[in-house]
Amino acid sequence: MHWLLYLAIVIAAFAVMEAVTWLTHKYVMHGFLWTLHKDHHQKSDGFFEKNDAFFFIFAVPSFLAILFGTIDKVYWLQACGFGIMAYGFAYFLVHDVIIHQRFKWFSRSNNRYVKSIRWAHKMHHKHLNKEDGESFGMLWVAKKYKLKVKSEA
Repeated sequence: MHWLLYLAIVIAAFAVMEAVTWLTHKYVMHGFLWTLHKDHHQKSDGFFEKNDAFFFIFAVPSFLAILFGTIDKVYWLQACGFGIMAYGFAYFLVHDVIIHQRFKWFSRSNNRYVKSIRWAHKMHHKHLNKEDGESFGMLWVAKKYKLKVKSEA
């Protein structure tokens, strides 16, 4: 497989993961798996949350796609796995490091995009229960949050 096609598949898988994340967050995490996600909305003691189980839930398809894509030389499948993995890494950086600051690496950013994702996530977390939520995505920020941050600048 040509490396440009491989790279395009990685990028496409990464992009598709934003939609998968939105759908999963809205209909699974705020649906039948609320028991795992609930402690993320309602403050709990300790570093780890039940919500962290979703790391493994999303890692399994990535791992399997990379594994079987490599073993069976199905490189488009391997590329999809790496795209999912790259999205998982971006999710970790944005959600756990930048937004929730579980790791104090980028705690003082004045970047407009960073402020927008923080605001969107704050609006998501204002709902303590699974109903009536908003802003279920991670990397794509709705225009209303961008405008809110821009108006404060």
